[in-house]
Amino acid sequence: MSRRRVIAFASCLMVAVVALGRRGQMFAVEGPGPAKRPNVLVIITDDQGWGDLSIHGNKNLRTPNIDRLAQEGARFERFYVSPVCAPTRAEFLTGRYHPRTGVRGVTTGAERLNLDEQIVAEVFRQAGYRTAIFGKWHNGSQYPYHPLGRGFEEFYGFTSGHWGHYFSPPLEWNDTWVRGSGYLPDDLTNRAIDFFRKHQDEPVFCCLAFNTPHSPFQVPDEFYQRFAIAELPMPHHAAEEDLQATRAALAMCENIDWNVGRLRRALAELGLENRTIVVYFSDNGPNGWRWNGGLRGRKGSTDEGGCRVPCIFWWPGQIPAGMVIAEPAAAIDLAPTLVELAGLSWRPPKPVDGKSLVPLLRGESAGWPDRMILVHQNGRVSVRTREYVLDDRGRLYSLVTDPGQTRDLRSQLPAVAARLSQAVERFRQEVLPKEPDTRPFPVGYTQFPIAYLPARDGVPHGKIRRSSVHPNCSFFTGWESTDDSITWDIEVKTAGLYEATLYYTCRAEDVGAQLRLSFGESSVAATVAEAFDPPLIGAAEDRVPRSESYMKEFRPLRLGMLNLPADRGLLTLRADKIPGQRAVDVWMISLRLVSAGKN
Repeated sequence: MSRRRVIAFASCLMVAVVALGRRGQMFAVEGPGPAKRPNVLVIITDDQGWGDLSIHGNKNLRTPNIDRLAQEGARFERFYVSPVCAPTRAEFLTGRYHPRTGVRGVTTGAERLNLDEQIVAEVFRQAGYRTAIFGKWHNGSQYPYHPLGRGFEEFYGFTSGHWGHYFSPPLEWNDTWVRGSGYLPDDLTNRAIDFFRKHQDEPVFCCLAFNTPHSPFQVPDEFYQRFAIAELPMPHHAAEEDLQATRAALAMCENIDWNVGRLRRALAELGLENRTIVVYFSDNGPNGWRWNGGLRGRKGSTDEGGCRVPCIFWWPGQIPAGMVIAEPAAAIDLAPTLVELAGLSWRPPKPVDGKSLVPLLRGESAGWPDRMILVHQNGRVSVRTREYVLDDRGRLYSLVTDPGQTRDLRSQLPAVAARLSQAVERFRQEVLPKEPDTRPFPVGYTQFPIAYLPARDGVPHGKIRRSSVHPNCSFFTGWESTDDSITWDIEVKTAGLYEATLYYTCRAEDVGAQLRLSFGESSVAATVAEAFDPPLIGAAEDRVPRSESYMKEFRPLRLGMLNLPADRGLLTLRADKIPGQRAVDVWMISLRLVSAGKN
């Protein structure tokens, strides 16, 4: 039978009909009065493994609300993402393998999604949807890498790879820094609910990107108490598992589940339950050794444990309840699937690697191809089909009989291993980047006149160091010499006058440091005349000792006005004089375009 597709146009007066594949079957979206397009709510968790749900057999925790989503919708048994955060998000947003998109890592600019990539939020916004993301972005900080430059009209959260404190932390709300309210996942959920309430008569595309169970392991007492000294009936390997970290992570997962329940109730109260598509998935495998269904590896690994994660689709009355889909799928499939489910027209400017999963969600698996899904991390590549996985060391395993990857079949099935090895080599040649990443950090767009340049994106020189080996959410410290400096590789897009602000801390005995910020021939200087030495925060709330940086408050110091040309170069922060033992600790520099003009 010929394929039919009915595209819903921007007017809400049109009946939204979603074509469901190649047999002419459709989803009709009905409601009181004129039919409306379906809302889309994408819930992304951070470092939650496949085994971190009770519906997957884990008896160490209870996730009834997420389980109910799966029981009332469709659950993918084998859903694959990148082994780390930012690459997965790029694949979800674009439908393309992350090396194609410019995303090569998780920090210091490597997490940025190329500006010539079209992302799914832009497709929905162009179709008349109200769009928002609440939580972790992790695909670029400075506009137009910022969410507000990528199709989202509202952003509340952080652009970094992780955050250092989860209780009322500093957060970005669009272009302004504000103070969060309470436990961060709860705060983000409140924002998402408010967005749906505000736009309940309009179609909504909303991403709720939780920061948990990513470390630091912080969770409110009401979720942690029952885990604090609990005996876990399903441990991982006694020699490897940190039980305190596991307990904290599971408590964080139960908090996520509680917030999913709140979202479900809010959608019901607003009358939006039957016209809202909910997708739930995680960005990579677990951030520790804990029960994960016997899968090999964890976060960072291209084995099953590092890249196989939960994925649930829920749409009452439209997606059959209780469906468990055995066909492998991946983050690259989400964008084309959501576009088709919503009945939108999308002609991506670049070929997508993903495939719409709508036929599988309809129960039409006959004729579905035996695909190859590739997973990459830091030069390591694995490839999967319906039956096999070839790991990043060239070993072959049956995913049907040996999902734990324990018996190498390469010598028994040399033809299969050779075919998959060829696919890996094609991926290396066609997808992996050949040139180093030399992109500068952009400054000076008139439509978004402020650029924040955090320590994460700077380079320390001399004895200056970051507050942690993990650049995300760190600050610069240890500045003791006038020979030391900090630089940012920036490109000024608009020539003009810029207000420069430093976010600093300074001990009382170090007051008087004279600092200079320069770019090319332009520079400004200011003296640190006031001490500001707040304590580090976070240790009191940690359930497990951390390796990430602690946070602290930073005070803005206006450095002055810089007259900048439209050019690329190094923005350099130096100290002309350090009267005490140290200069300052530095969180970030901001440059605000005050007036555009020729130089």
